[in-house]
Formats: sequence, C-alpha cells, structure tokens
Amino acid sequence: MEPKTEISRLLDIMPASGRMMCKIISKPEQKTVIESPYPLPWNGTREIWINFDLWSRLSLQQRDLLLLRTVSWLIGIKWFKPDVYQGVVVAALLGGVFELVQRDVVGVVVAGGLTALASSQIWRNNRNSQAQLSADEAAIKVAIRRGYSETEAAQSLIRAIDAVAQIEGRSNLDFIELMRRQNLRAIANLSPIGVPETIKQE
Repeated sequence: MEPKTEISRLLDIMPASGRMMCKIISKPEQKTVIESPYPLPWNGTREIWINFDLWSRLSLQQRDLLLLRTVSWLIGIKWFKPDVYQGVVVAALLGGVFELVQRDVVGVVVAGGLTALASSQIWRNNRNSQAQLSADEAAIKVAIRRGYSETEAAQSLIRAIDAVAQIEGRSNLDFIELMRRQNLRAIANLSPIGVPETIKQE
C-alpha cells in the first residue's frame, strides 16, 4: 500500500471538520494499526498515526470505518466549551495569575491544584465509555453520508475492532472494545441487547 495514495483517499471520506483539524501521519515503526495521541488544548492539529503495513491487512470498509471513528473521537474532544470543568479551569488560571502578581504562594498552589483537577476531569470525560460509544455512532452517521447503510457501517466497524486485535496480536478485547462491540451489534440489529445506560456513564 502506498501511504500517500491511501492518505489522499482517507482525506476524501473525512467530514470537512476532520480535514481541517486532523492530520494523518505514516508511522511504520508503531506496533498498533492506528493511534492518536490525546490532543492538548494548545495543539491546533490533531494527529492520526497509521502503520500502513498493518493497515493494508484490513478491508476497505474496515479502514473507512476505523478512520471515521478515530476522526469522530478527535473532533468530539472539546477543551473549551461552556461547562463546569472548563469554567473551573479558566477561573483557576485567572486566579493563579492574580495570586502570582500578589505574590501569594498559597493562592498560586491552590489555583494550580484546581486547574490540574479540572483538567484531569475534562481528560477523563473525553475518554469515558460514553465518549467512545458516541464516536462510533458519529462515525456511522458520516459513513451513511458516504454511501454505507447503517447496518453495513456498524458491521464493518465490528469487524475492524476484531481484525485490529488480531493484527496487533491481542488474544482478547479490552472492556471498552467489548462494550463498543455490543453497542454496534445492537445498531446493526445483530443483538436485541444494547449497552445499559449505567455502563455508558462509567
């Protein structure tokens, strides 16, 4: 597989927001098929690393859905949006600057602690079960606009999850992968049982 040709094809199937925010980078040395470092607030570009030797072992449909799923997760990460934790980060940063100007060491430490606490909560919220399931569902919606049926897209993503584990030499799927798989089976009408709301919020 020629990475440049495949990157060009993948860019074509991305949603416009993905093309603006995400950059696909060839990483032949990595052990995983596809990976994306968690984007920090000051990073304008969100990178997607692909080992194209491993990537070529997936079917076209599996590659499409895996890429769309990764893009959907990345563009779903919002560091700056109006909610409690983002408000705490901003307030703590402003408070820290004020205390620094006032030379209040205790105030600076407290403000720094609040910033770290709120930032870690934002990080957890973007990696929790609900965020993972939402990324799958968003990818399916994009795939439908690219000519897939909902069932076909969900089934392709299920197969991609299984294939990636096999390619990477993992004998078992992790908890998040199993949960995603069950949710996708429900979407594809392969199972009447979805993922309970209580588990989705974990």
